[in-house]
Amino acid sequence: MRLRLLGLGLLMLFGAAGVRAAGDDTPMWLQQATKVSVPAYEKDLPAVVLQREQHVTVSDDGRITTVTLFAVRILIREGRGYAEAREYYESDAGKVREMHAWLIRPSGQIKKYGKDDIIDEVEDPNDIYNESRFKMIDASNEAEAGAIFGYQATTEERSIFAQDVWSFQNRLPAIASRYTLTLPSGWSARSVTFNHAKIEPTISGSTYTWELQNLSPIVPEPSSPRVSSLAPRIAISYFPPGDTQPANFKIFSNWAEVSYWLTQLHDPQSTPNDAMSEKTRQLTANAKTELEKIRAIGSFVQAIRYISIDIGVSRGGGMRPHLATEVFAKSYGDCKDKANLMRAMLKVLGITAYPVAIYSGDADYVREEWASPNQFNHCIIAIKISDETQAATVLAHPKLGRLLIFDPTDDDTPVGDLPGQEQGSLALIVAGEAGSLMRMPVTPAETNLLDRRVEAKLDADGSLTATIRETATGRWAVGYRSEFRHLSRSDYQKVIEGWITAGATGAKLRKVEPRDDMAASRFDLDIDLTATGYAQLMQDRLLVFKPAIVSRRESLSLTEAKRKHPIVLRATAYSETVQVQLPAGFVVDEMPDPVKLDTSFGSYATTYEVKEGQLIFTRKLVQNAATIPVEQYNTVRGFFEKIRAAEQAPVVLARK
Repeated sequence: MRLRLLGLGLLMLFGAAGVRAAGDDTPMWLQQATKVSVPAYEKDLPAVVLQREQHVTVSDDGRITTVTLFAVRILIREGRGYAEAREYYESDAGKVREMHAWLIRPSGQIKKYGKDDIIDEVEDPNDIYNESRFKMIDASNEAEAGAIFGYQATTEERSIFAQDVWSFQNRLPAIASRYTLTLPSGWSARSVTFNHAKIEPTISGSTYTWELQNLSPIVPEPSSPRVSSLAPRIAISYFPPGDTQPANFKIFSNWAEVSYWLTQLHDPQSTPNDAMSEKTRQLTANAKTELEKIRAIGSFVQAIRYISIDIGVSRGGGMRPHLATEVFAKSYGDCKDKANLMRAMLKVLGITAYPVAIYSGDADYVREEWASPNQFNHCIIAIKISDETQAATVLAHPKLGRLLIFDPTDDDTPVGDLPGQEQGSLALIVAGEAGSLMRMPVTPAETNLLDRRVEAKLDADGSLTATIRETATGRWAVGYRSEFRHLSRSDYQKVIEGWITAGATGAKLRKVEPRDDMAASRFDLDIDLTATGYAQLMQDRLLVFKPAIVSRRESLSLTEAKRKHPIVLRATAYSETVQVQLPAGFVVDEMPDPVKLDTSFGSYATTYEVKEGQLIFTRKLVQNAATIPVEQYNTVRGFFEKIRAAEQAPVVLARK
């Protein structure tokens, strides 16, 4: 579900280029931008934004005109991709009236791009029909280090929302970033600032300007928050005199109003017909419990092909699902269509369900202080359940009771679980005036467990044969399942081989046997392997090997001495038992000390034991969901460094 943001049609993928001749005129704003002095940055920074500006003019009849100015300096060859200009628009109610771009080469030569260089494409080519489009000028192939790209565009549109969102930067640093809003006489605007101290506008009559300068780059770091939770942005609402509801715009003062408005779009679309009712009864004929019935319907809806048909987005139509009967008959739809179909089918069983508006991709994106449907980009479902149904994704709503949260679009995540990028996020339960913003469930670590059992035999020449049996549940199972389903058999085999040989160099796989049980949120994987020379034979009397034969396939490497952003950890658990049959004539000479680590965000432990000619090694990790302040970086870094050292620690065998 693409809930379009009023000026976010300016995703500005850090633009590029046009060319003519050195004598060509360039606009004054771009000439001035080329004279801006650029600070010294890290040598691998691809580009710096010189100017990022948007001027929005609102008419009281619902027309909105947006002028975009953007200039970027390419610093290194890898930054050429930022020489691309994109302007989004809704074909049903908008247009890109004008678009020009310029590429100023280090030599001073200027290339200008105009109408003949513009590409007009649909936003999502997988959609059957989509009124969301963009116009693009791509100069990435002609850009070079030291070049400056700038573009200017004017768009016109109509929107039902008296709201807008502006992000001051993406990952690139920005020398100057500015958003200007001009309203009809007598109107006023209010803004909320996210990811930055309050940004107050300068006001001249009915024109408001918000500006930031010299924004540092947002450098990628392992397990850091998403850029959308780090880059400064403002959310703006505007009002006619007296704060009355304007005829051509929709204004929301609280989340109950947003819920009520969305309910009017969703509820009329979720009425089942006879064919749907019959199919529902067939699917649940053998289901004995409430949860089994929900799972049967959920699996059916997940199998419906995801295809979007966005119509009337600018008028709110893009937020309205298609009729459940149409989606059922055609067997395709987008996220809101799938949620709506599942509601209708559950209604046949007497089970009430509600749409849930959510932002998928950043669990920290939605903020409570700005009531707007424009904060969401996805739709899932909340199912009212009795006390008999127990699952990790149940929450208690103060008015609606126990609700089971489920995403019918994600076909790798079963009922009772929730995709990781949605866990913990604020989402709107759409239930008329009873609807409210609520924090989505976070599954505990023990529900996201990878349990591994390894039985191995080590020969006197260092060769190893081993059987690995893994049982994955929760988030681990989702990852394993997605890998198995979406890769070809040969590619899947290569991924498994790559993982195994990363720990056991030269290993050969004799068997790879995956088994998926989605209903139980479980995935099993059995592997047989051989590895010649796994243990290092030294002076014909010592054998040295790592009992941690293969990696956990998911580890956090924090190698930098300093860090700028918080550390985001997801709830997960891992346990492993390795039994190695020692070669005849060898005994354990040296063995690592056991490790035991306990912190507020997780724990880790290893043990070693020799019993009846076998070395028994265990390791266990429990990692809790947490966002840890950057001030505690050294604590987190030290925790994972100790884990890495423990898993590389060798055992030494000696001949008797």
